[in-house]
Amino acid sequence: MAPFAGYDMPISYPTGAVEEHLITRRSVGLFDIDHMGQLVVSGPGADEFVSATVSATVLDMKDWDARYSLLLDGKGLVLDDLFIYKLPGRWWIVVNASNRAADLAWFEAKAKAFPKAVTIEDSSEATYMIAIQGPRAIELMDLVSDRKVSEFPRFTSGELKIDGIPVLFGRTGYTGEDGGELFFPADSAVKLWELLLARGGKAGIETKAIGLAARDSLRFEAGMPLHGHEISPSINPIEAGFKWACGLEKDFVGKAAVEAVIAAGPARKLVGLEVTGGVPREGYEVLAADSGEKIGACVAGMFCPTAKKYAANAFVLPAYAKVGTKVQIVIHGKPKEAVVVKRPLYVPAYRR
Repeated sequence: MAPFAGYDMPISYPTGAVEEHLITRRSVGLFDIDHMGQLVVSGPGADEFVSATVSATVLDMKDWDARYSLLLDGKGLVLDDLFIYKLPGRWWIVVNASNRAADLAWFEAKAKAFPKAVTIEDSSEATYMIAIQGPRAIELMDLVSDRKVSEFPRFTSGELKIDGIPVLFGRTGYTGEDGGELFFPADSAVKLWELLLARGGKAGIETKAIGLAARDSLRFEAGMPLHGHEISPSINPIEAGFKWACGLEKDFVGKAAVEAVIAAGPARKLVGLEVTGGVPREGYEVLAADSGEKIGACVAGMFCPTAKKYAANAFVLPAYAKVGTKVQIVIHGKPKEAVVVKRPLYVPAYRR
């Protein structure tokens, strides 16, 4: 256990982080992610407000659709990344735990200045959140739910019940596997957690609790960002490879700055590096292989249990961002060989 965003969070269970990672890849992992925040946007101006404040195109979303987006400041830098659900009569926005208070204040300030009436509600305390991920996750959900979630397309959501507990289920996730995320009343947390573990075991579906360490290695392999690492208030979407999350056909906070970066070209680019001779970590310097000149720095690094290699994500000068480029990473004061590789290291289920 370790403190995180005001919560005591499980880093790993007795199973161990590497095995937890592999369980999620082969069967079903359960993630206690109640530290995430949930904001509800409603009112006559809600649709236009959400469109104006988040980077993604959202006005084409139908009820029950889900979509990834960024929250940018006026300089086009990433305040947070979000998952946005369009529900009947309201928008359900999932924010990162460490940014919950700041995001709420940001949305509230924008709402006060918006020409149409908008209501922002923080539903985080009343809502519990569990992720169920893995190749057999949907099979297990079909067994426990009163609706066949296998009929939900990816990146949609729906309401259902599990043993009488009302659940908003989003077919989304943060591991690269199929599965979903469950939102439900917080007072049912223990009951639902234990039910999912028990029903998985009874059905012969390997189902285990997974901690934050495996969650990090799973998302890293699948090329998904972690706030404070691949994205942050010092990083813009273009250098991080998230132009696709910016609906440039509409207006949103930070659009002009994003367009300026596109026009000029980013000063650095996020790349994946396969590393030989040591474990890369955040902050380690990246050097040009020929000159030894510093060309960037790692923002994350680890052993990848599925890919079976040591790898890092790093921001480097654009001239060194091409796949196959040889570089060096300084590990414990010594330069170690590395090469730029294609991201992601593990192709997410929804892209296969």
